[in-house]
Amino acid sequence: MGLAATRFSIAHGGSWGRLLLVVQLAVLVCGLPARSSNSDVPNAVQVAGDEPITPIPQPPAADPLKVKLGEQLFNDPQLSRDGTRACVACHDTRTNGAKPPASKLAQDGPESAFDALTVFNATLNFRLNWEGNFRTLESHTLSSLESPGGLQSPVNDTVTKLAADARTRSEFLVAYGHNPDPPSLLDAITVYERSLLTPGSRFDLWLAGDTTALSAQELAGYQLFKSYGCVSCHQGVNVGGNLFERQGVFHPLVARKPELVRVPSLRNVATTPPYFHDGSAPTLEEAVRRMAFAQLNRTMPDRDIAAVAAFLGTLTGNYHGHRIGDAP
Repeated sequence: MGLAATRFSIAHGGSWGRLLLVVQLAVLVCGLPARSSNSDVPNAVQVAGDEPITPIPQPPAADPLKVKLGEQLFNDPQLSRDGTRACVACHDTRTNGAKPPASKLAQDGPESAFDALTVFNATLNFRLNWEGNFRTLESHTLSSLESPGGLQSPVNDTVTKLAADARTRSEFLVAYGHNPDPPSLLDAITVYERSLLTPGSRFDLWLAGDTTALSAQELAGYQLFKSYGCVSCHQGVNVGGNLFERQGVFHPLVARKPELVRVPSLRNVATTPPYFHDGSAPTLEEAVRRMAFAQLNRTMPDRDIAAVAAFLGTLTGNYHGHRIGDAP
């Protein structure tokens, strides 16, 4: 769950320079006061074109051979130092694109301070990781392969192992016309990752004009999501992922460091507990309650919490013909 607040910071230009803007939430959300969940909701056909959230697109056109190879590599334990772990260990595309709550990011050593983010729709984020320290999927993938918190295998060592495998070598020859090398390894994985979009959520159907896609509670939850100010940080195609935010504006939220984090996407958020970068909120309702207090200085009524959580559940999309979080 990401961070919505009256004060937010964004990446400026091509640097880490921060621009801190102090705004009134009422201005951000057109002057609307927070409403209770029995408020009237607008008709989708009338308002969908003006909404701050836009639908997930279909995956981009890509070479199917490279997508297939990338998927195989994403699931291949040869990419790890000791041959026991693959990318899927932390980003399980068979479920929610993230990791089981009890698993660790590193193969050994201390547990990471950060809960793994879902790989679904990651290509739509403007930066990657909680700290936003990667600008491209390629740089993030390279770090995931080599870093102590990742698979701990230097990319040249990984390529040597892959080239020694006759089947993998053959698949690189088919997809790239040559044996595995670092550029083709990174390209195959990122081509696959760019295919991991999850269109077709019920909310996106509502945006497209299907007035039957959402229940009255879900529609009320969306209005509350906007009127409380959550949408000031969670908007756009990925419902987040496009700015940096300070945590704990009014009250402590989680561990104070890092003070500034990249706002996560709320796409498929109902399928990815626990929440926050430290995984300290076990349920979506708890995350909503804590966010309202810490970031907005509001004590949100239980009814409003339930409505907002219901709306967030409508952001769950589809991948390969099944709903995210459901068994394939």
